[in-house]
Amino acid sequence: MNSPTSRQTPFIFLATPWGPVGGGMYKVADYLIQAQAPSSHRPPESAELRGIDTRGNRSAALSMVFLARAMWLLICGRFSGRLAGVHVNMAERLSVLRKGILIALCSLLGIPVVLHLHAAQLPQFYRHLPAALRAMLRWVFSLPAVCIVLGSSAKQFVAQELGVPLSKIEIVINGVPEPSVPRRMATPGAPQRVLFLGNLTERKGVSDLLQALALMGLDDSRLNVRLAGGGDLATYREKARRLGVDSLVHFEGWADQNKVAQLLAAADVLILPSYDEGLPLVILEALANGVAVICTPVGEIPNVLTDGLNVTFVQPGDIDAIAANLRRLLEQPTLREKFERNGREIYESAFSVTKFFDKVAEIHLRCFGVRASRKSKPRMLWNPVLDA
Repeated sequence: MNSPTSRQTPFIFLATPWGPVGGGMYKVADYLIQAQAPSSHRPPESAELRGIDTRGNRSAALSMVFLARAMWLLICGRFSGRLAGVHVNMAERLSVLRKGILIALCSLLGIPVVLHLHAAQLPQFYRHLPAALRAMLRWVFSLPAVCIVLGSSAKQFVAQELGVPLSKIEIVINGVPEPSVPRRMATPGAPQRVLFLGNLTERKGVSDLLQALALMGLDDSRLNVRLAGGGDLATYREKARRLGVDSLVHFEGWADQNKVAQLLAAADVLILPSYDEGLPLVILEALANGVAVICTPVGEIPNVLTDGLNVTFVQPGDIDAIAANLRRLLEQPTLREKFERNGREIYESAFSVTKFFDKVAEIHLRCFGVRASRKSKPRMLWNPVLDA
């Protein structure tokens, strides 16, 4: 049973699809909740961050059941007097509909909202909507107290096309926790490990990666390539077989946070040859783990990372460049170690979960009148000596 004091604790809902279907949005919300101080160490005036599932992990049709439940929880929270505000995480397509309904309900109930936009594809989605639906979306974006975006490209779109005043737009770069698994020690003669993390789709460049591996003519006794993520695994397994790289490539399927931590701790190179992105958490997680990164300069990535300094850029669809840069990093350990060190350095200065939490909490305080408290900084498990 809760004590009278705990019953009066204000809370902030983080609205997002909860679980694997939520992708990066879910991980962002979950990292914020994990980073808050436990109730036993929380100041009396501090708010509690709570997740609220807006979609569920089943079909899109059944998502409306979860949306109705989320709406009911908002109503209950409003009339309990404890709901301080709602932090809505939005992507594109049906996410816009579901989150738009929640934002409109919050406006009706007088609940302040912070809208957090994660959608790499929202500009294209918006431009293909009928005029009436574009007007409705602009109205939805006019309701939140603040709109959080991932970078300057998204800020320009929200301001110029959705009509949100610049004074209400905040750029907040995502943050990720410190590694929870220590880096593996390099063993002479052991196979090198390349890792792909993300949904297995054409948009993520999975076919391009498999074709690049086929071009390289690699010895599977010297290289281990792991693809971790949901999607059409059967199709990509067959594609790997046709390309002759099936003995080289291992499909892990969807990986939870613990499995991702183990994969990153063991990886030498992360490869993400996507055609569009916002600011992928998997890149930030790789940097935190001191893993060299090859990725495409799409979305907000080139606005925060530098080719040749802390990552290696390849253009989307450039299979030859993917193969050449993979070979270069795998065959030049000194170069790879430079990217490992520089990547870890920019993680510490810009992408830590502590910096991310504090920025979000400052926005919550300004918009909701309360903020959550962060737990003390976790112990660092990354050790550059292990990668030498």
